[in-house]
Amino acid sequence: MRALLYERFGGPVSVADVPEPELPEGGALVRVAASGLCRSDRHAWAGHDDTVHLPHVPGHEFAGTVAAVGAGVSRWRVGDRVTAPFVNGCGRCEWCRSGRAQVCSDQTQPGFTHWGSHAELVAVRAADLNLVAVPDDVGDDAAASLGCRFATAFRAVTARARLQPGEWLAVYGAGGVGLSAITIARALGARPIAVDPSPAARELAARLGAEHTVDAGADAPAEIAALTGGGAHVSIDAVGSAETATASVLSLRRLGRHVQIGLLAGDAMPVLPLDRAIAWELDLLGSHGMAAADYPAMLALVASGAVRPQDLLAAPVGLAAAAALLPATPPAGVTVLHPDLP
Repeated sequence: MRALLYERFGGPVSVADVPEPELPEGGALVRVAASGLCRSDRHAWAGHDDTVHLPHVPGHEFAGTVAAVGAGVSRWRVGDRVTAPFVNGCGRCEWCRSGRAQVCSDQTQPGFTHWGSHAELVAVRAADLNLVAVPDDVGDDAAASLGCRFATAFRAVTARARLQPGEWLAVYGAGGVGLSAITIARALGARPIAVDPSPAARELAARLGAEHTVDAGADAPAEIAALTGGGAHVSIDAVGSAETATASVLSLRRLGRHVQIGLLAGDAMPVLPLDRAIAWELDLLGSHGMAAADYPAMLALVASGAVRPQDLLAAPVGLAAAAALLPATPPAGVTVLHPDLP
C-alpha cells in the first residue's frame, strides 16, 4: 500500500510502497478515506514519543470503511463506515470495562505504537470496543477530524472541565484543538476567549464563536482578568509549552479549572504557579482523548448542527503534499489527507 514513511526522527518524509498491516485478532483493518494531520504527528516525527519505532508510518485521526475483521469481532462488517479514537483500549482492563479506555494501561495508538493512518489501510485493535459508526450525514473529512482534536476538546470541555453555560473559557492556541474547544463551548452557552499570537488565527477563532480574542504574550492573563471580571472559570492550554501552560493557569479566577491538552515534551515542561493553585484552590486537570463509549453525546451535538467540525477543515491534500506539510507546524485550519490523491 501507499503511505507516508520516515526512517529517522527529524528526517525526510516520503510517499512509499510499504507492506499492508497485519489483521489483529479481535481487530479490524480500515481502508482510510481521510486522515487528519495533527501537531502530535510532528511530535512523533521529531522523536518526542518513545512508543514510536522506526521506520514509521504516522497518522491517528481517520475515517474510512472496514476492509477486514479479525476473529472474534461481532459488531462490524466489511464496508461499514467507521472512525476511532486515537487511543485504542485493550478491552480487558478495569479502565476499558468501565468505559474509560482513554487511560487504558495497555493502550495502542495508530501512528504511535504501530503504523498509522497516513496510508491506505490502518489496523485497529479490539474493534468491538474502539470502532465508532459514522452517521450518514457526517462526511469522511469531518469524521476524521473527530478522532483526536475534536473528541479531545469535547471531553476536555464537558467531562474534565465541566464547563457550564455562562462561564468564561480561556483557550490558549487557536489551532485544531483550540478552535474545536471554542466551537463546543459556544454551543454549550459558555463564553470563550481565544489567545493566539497569529492575527489570522484570532480572526478565525472570532468567526467560530470566540467572544473575545487576545494576543498571546506576558500580558494575556491580565487582559483576560480584565475582560472577565477576575479571570476565566476554565482555561485550556491547547499548545503545549511552558509559557502557555503557565499563562493558562494564571488566567483563572479563584476556584478555576485548568485543563492541559497540549503535549509537553522534555525542556517544555513548565514550573507551574502552584502557590496560586493552593491559595485560590485551582483544579489542574489533564485530558487525554476520549473513549469510543463517549462518542454518542459528541455525535449528537454534531448531528444537531450546533457544532460543525467541517468548518475547521482546510483544503484536502494528497500524500505527496502531506509529506512536505508534516514536518512543519500545522496551520490553524485542519489539513486532511486523502490517500487516494496524488
